[in-house]
This record gives sequence, C-alpha cells and structure tokens, in this order.
Amino acid sequence: MHDTPLVFIDIETTGTRATRDRITEIAALKVVDGDVVDRFVCLTHPQTSVPAHISQLTGIYDDMLANAPTFSDIAEKLLAWLGSACLVAHNARFDASFLRNEFKRAGHRYQPSVICTLRLARRLHPTLPTHNLTALLAHFDIPRARQHRAEDDANALWELWLTWRRECETERFQAALTDEQRHRSLPAQLSSDQIADLPSAPGVYLFYGHNRLPLYVGKSVNLRSRVLGHFQRDHQDDKEMRLAQQIQHIEWEETAGDMSAQLREAQLVKTLMPIMNRQLRRQGSLKTWYWPSDALCPTLVSGKAISQPQPGKLFGLFRSAKEAEEALRSVAEEHGLCPRVLGLEKGKGRCFAQQLGKCRGACCQQEPLEAHSLRAQRALAKLQVSAWPWPGRIVIREQSRRGGPIAYHVVDHWCYFGSATTHRCAQALTGDAPQFDMDTYRILNRFLNDPEQHNLTIAPL
Repeated sequence: MHDTPLVFIDIETTGTRATRDRITEIAALKVVDGDVVDRFVCLTHPQTSVPAHISQLTGIYDDMLANAPTFSDIAEKLLAWLGSACLVAHNARFDASFLRNEFKRAGHRYQPSVICTLRLARRLHPTLPTHNLTALLAHFDIPRARQHRAEDDANALWELWLTWRRECETERFQAALTDEQRHRSLPAQLSSDQIADLPSAPGVYLFYGHNRLPLYVGKSVNLRSRVLGHFQRDHQDDKEMRLAQQIQHIEWEETAGDMSAQLREAQLVKTLMPIMNRQLRRQGSLKTWYWPSDALCPTLVSGKAISQPQPGKLFGLFRSAKEAEEALRSVAEEHGLCPRVLGLEKGKGRCFAQQLGKCRGACCQQEPLEAHSLRAQRALAKLQVSAWPWPGRIVIREQSRRGGPIAYHVVDHWCYFGSATTHRCAQALTGDAPQFDMDTYRILNRFLNDPEQHNLTIAPL
C-alpha cells in the first residue's frame, strides 16, 4: 500500500503548545511490508520543568529526565532514522507539529507525510460516540499497559492498525485511507463534507467545538481560502493549534461584500461570545472627550454622544474613564499642554508640569487660554471622531464587483439598523436607534470614507 515505510509514533510533551512546549518522550515503530523492523524509544530532557498536572497524567517526572538527552542531542540520529517514512499517529497533527518545531530549533527542516488514525477512525466507524485512542482500544478489546506513555501508545496504535486490516474489507479500508489523505490538512474531528461547498466569496464563518460551543468567528473576502488557511499554520501558531484540536463543526454565511462581512462578524462575536475571539467582544460603556464649540477644555462624556448631533467636537473612543484620561494626559505631555486647564489636575496657579518646564503656562497667564485651546484641539485632531455627514438615515447598497448577492444597509449617526436584500425591505427597518458600537463605527467610517473603492452606493432614506 505504501512504497515507503510507515512509522507508528507517539510523543509525550510538557503541554499542548507546539511552538513553546517541548517533547519529553518519543516512541516509534518502523513497519515495512507489514512487519515491525525497528524501534526508536527515548526520553528527552525538555530543558524546562514538567508541569505537575502533566506529570500526573503521563507519569514522567523531572527526576526521570535529569540525565536524558535533549532533543537537539538526538535530532540528527532521529532524522536519519525517520528518513522519508510516513508518520502514523492518533491526532497526527499534534505529533507532527511538535516534531517540526523541535527539529526547527535543532536546525533541521522536517516536513513528513502523515496518516492520522483519528481521522481514519471517524471514517471507518462513524457511529461510535468518540474516537480517541482509549475508546477505540476498548471497542476492539486491545490491551495497553500504560496510558499516556509513548511506547505503550505506539504499540497499541500498531495493534489497532492490524485489527483494521484484519476486520475491514480491503476496498473499504483503502477508500477511507484515500479520503483521509485527500483531506489530510483538515482537523481530525472535522468531516471533509463540511468544507466541500465553501465558496470563494465574501462572508463570515463560525467554528464550533463539542456540543456546538462557539470557538471562533471570522470573516474574509474569500471564505474558502481563509477557512482552509486556518488548518495550514497550526504548527506555527498556538491559537491555530487549539482551534484544530477542538473544532468539530463549521458554518458560514456568504455576504454581499467585505463591509457586510465585517459588520456581521462584529455582530456575531458580541452575540455568541466565542472563546477565541479577543477582539470585537461585547464592550462596556464607552467614553469620549466632548469639546463644546464655546469651551476652553473638553468634558468626558458617554460614547452615546456620537450618535447625537453635537455643537462641538468629539475626540477618541475609550473603554473606560481611566483609558480616556491616560490618552489625554499623553497628548498633553507630548505637546506641552496644561493638565490643569484640561481638567486633569485640580488646584489653582501654576501646575506641576509648568514648574518642570513641560507646560507653556496657560495655567498662569503665560499662554492665552484661547491659544492653548487651539493648540490642544489641533493636537487631538488625530483622535477626532468623524461627525455624521448626512442629515439623517441612509441606505448603503453593497455588491461585490464579481457579482453575487446585494445588500442594503441602513445606518443613522453611525448606528447600524441592519440590512435587507431589497431597497423596499430596507425602508421597513425602523424603530429605536440601536446602541452605538465602537467596532461598528470604525467599520462604517473606514468604508464610507471611500465608497467607490468598495463598490458602495449611498442614498438618503
């Protein structure tokens, strides 16, 4: 079936992060023409301590590794021993990623072909509730001396393979193996059927784990390319590895364009709260600096002010009063502005910054207040929140330049009411204005600054 040898392999590690954690034990069986012809079994010093919970799981403790070679010590020997053999492992993505990173640290490039017996088991036994190695060994009554020790797991995996070859029809086994190899970049728990219809079009995608736990929401102008890209970088990125280990189901929505995708992504993240989305999570009460047209300094107000007409300027959007004050203080220090006049410092007379020569003296009449106010607003210009340039609600027509669906988005004072598939349906999107959202504002502001570039048409509603 294979011209090259098969190597049934298992490793134990200090953790699950292939880019940072290290290998503590390797066991491999080299199989040629259906016979085990050689073994490679070795403890390796990870050059760090083994976490207590890992030791309890594997039975591998620091004192056992004290005199063991490092991976670099055995790298050349192991690389030569592996040769061009195809690795066979249960959840092979995990083992191969650790080996690739360990070899890379030792100055070697290693990109093996792999067969994942976890993916193979899902194809051969779709009705089994779980497909981890322990469950499969119990199903076939295959003994194993110790769990989570590399040599015992490698031996058990070889016995599972032999059981499959005895009990499965050759054509069925070969078909499952061919399908596994065709989709070898996919996570082990993910069915290849789920990605078959992924379009090369704009949209959002949702990754789910066990019991449909939301793991991650993303967007792209090319759904197929972006989703598959997640599964090709897991050996380089710990987050991608965690996704690959946990993902069991994918859903996606095709959108009219990039703006639709970004708006929908922000909405889904705040609704579903996926555990691996750090950005776009639900925000608290936003703050902004409001500078009335007739005032000499700004006032900290709620971010809701951005969705209401204001006779002045708004500067910055912040997630807390502390963050807002730190931003204003930083601008003051950079431009020699007076923290007392800006309301950042209480008291009368000369401010502390002026005594240090860091304020031009607006606090003690050395700089006119009007001049100070003008300088301050110029310094804050980079933070200025864009004023709503239309008298009221607008409808934004969006369609990808490649064709496809059309969306009509309704927006008023940066508040997003939603979208519809026709202009008439968009007119029906009425009701109270939704709460202002900083991420939505940033998305809309970016796209509406250059609507032609994004194939958008804007009209009053």
